[in-house]
Amino acid sequence: MNTNTDENHEGENHEGENHDHAEPRVVAIIPARGGSKGVPRKNVRRVGGVPLIERAVRSAQAAEGVDLVVVSTDDDEIAAVSAAAGARVVRRPAGISGDTASSESAILHALDELDRSGDGADVVAFLQATSPFIPSGVLADAVREVRAGSADSVFSAHETYGFLWARTDAEQTDAGAAVALNHDATHRPRRQDREPHFLETGAFYVFRADGFREAKHRFFGRIRIAEVPEWTAIEIDDEQQLRIARALAALHETPERIPVRAIVTDFDGVHTDDTASVDADGVERVRVSREDGMGVSLLRRAGIPMLILSTEVNPVVRARAEKLRVPVLHGIDDKESALRGWAEKNGIPLAEIAYLGNDVNDLPALRIVGWPIAVANAHPLVLEAARVVLGRTGGHGAVRELIERVLPA
Repeated sequence: MNTNTDENHEGENHEGENHDHAEPRVVAIIPARGGSKGVPRKNVRRVGGVPLIERAVRSAQAAEGVDLVVVSTDDDEIAAVSAAAGARVVRRPAGISGDTASSESAILHALDELDRSGDGADVVAFLQATSPFIPSGVLADAVREVRAGSADSVFSAHETYGFLWARTDAEQTDAGAAVALNHDATHRPRRQDREPHFLETGAFYVFRADGFREAKHRFFGRIRIAEVPEWTAIEIDDEQQLRIARALAALHETPERIPVRAIVTDFDGVHTDDTASVDADGVERVRVSREDGMGVSLLRRAGIPMLILSTEVNPVVRARAEKLRVPVLHGIDDKESALRGWAEKNGIPLAEIAYLGNDVNDLPALRIVGWPIAVANAHPLVLEAARVVLGRTGGHGAVRELIERVLPA
């Protein structure tokens, strides 16, 4: 950690350094490479139905005090998603886009590019797209602290009372032995009698641009902690963490309304739990949700069209559709063509249709609609294709959940 900057700047008048602006200019910079080993295409994978890079852009935009949001990337898809979300894109050279390239190198490059375009930064908010739950309010507080000159570098962290341990090196006599780090192993005080530590989350860092250029590191001078809730601290580096983040999004985030003119659904695994019982005569029975039935009734009263589109030829599909008073196309192998035909016949643009599916045979239909939706327990490829992932599973109120998000309050 470089602490010399603290002594060099503590007595200086920072207002004099920013004479070109009434207030220091704050630029949020989000480095996002196209390559990723742990999670392929990580920065465009979805959490809560939104690509990770777009989530980071939205968090920065929502933070008071941020003047400009910039995404530094070498990837066309990331660039397109970022621009659509309202960020400025800085193309990252190949030389600083590999696995060994540092985030610092991308930030320095972005700052140089901004200087060349006349949009230089006084304060940098460095966000990581792999942290999907960046609290915009806490980020704004960190920006305010650096902007006011009361800190040079602020980073996100959460409070922890955990007991940390390490293993001894292989070269030592008792190789692999546990060694206490932040506590005395012979003394186990109660939580209320211990001082907390703070674990860096990696979500964001806010710092003076000039100090960063000098230190070439995110920590320098007067360093402060921006405390965030522990549940927001997940950082996605593998598929398991991605699944956890998706579950957290369903628990903590307020679902947005889905503005469509029609709903089309699969049957098995959406209206049912994707299981069936078979009696001695070979007759199949499935389990459905009465909750879904009430939801369909509300949708019908609102005058919003619905269609069940199924590959199954089992009579139970038609029987359930008749019970719901919903048109059905079943025994359909080519769902994309069937959906296109139905939409054209009814004069409804595909962009204004929500399709709810659960398995790989739904992918062609999901890819052509404006709102591809997945039940909570859908196949991983369906989860990836979905714009929205519901909190409920098939046969347990998923259809009702979708309908409630479509209907006006």
